[in-house]
Amino acid sequence: MAEKETLLTMNGLKKLEEELEYLKTVKRREVAERLKQAIEFGDLSENSEYEDAKNEQAFIEGRILTLEKKLRNARVIDASEMPDDVVSLGSRVALKDMDTGEELEYEIVGSMEADPAENRISNESPVGKALLGHHIGEIINIQVPAGTLRYQIIKINRG
Repeated sequence: MAEKETLLTMNGLKKLEEELEYLKTVKRREVAERLKQAIEFGDLSENSEYEDAKNEQAFIEGRILTLEKKLRNARVIDASEMPDDVVSLGSRVALKDMDTGEELEYEIVGSMEADPAENRISNESPVGKALLGHHIGEIINIQVPAGTLRYQIIKINRG
């Protein structure tokens, strides 16, 4: 089975590379030092510091493997190459909620970069997926678990 392609913006690629470097250099060294200190305490069978450090080491190594896999399968999306009038990955989209009149803005990014608190939504999320390929002025009906959202696209910018 082919591995899933990871779509990233240039900024997202940079962040993942920085996290990977930090984990490989700083965090690995910190955990190794914690393990060394815990071993010096003696009896490992009842040593909670040792167990905590081993668990953290396993988490860090798992995260490193995940990041390496994602980066190996990464495809960087250059938003400047996308049409300006169509919602695509890397677009910053201003929307008007047709039911409340509220204006919202989202940036459509790959799933690895999604951060709803920063209004960065995945192209695989219900809203992100529904907006892709649409133009300014269009009204989009989006099925979400809470019901149907009705948004009008009022502006599209490149990320």
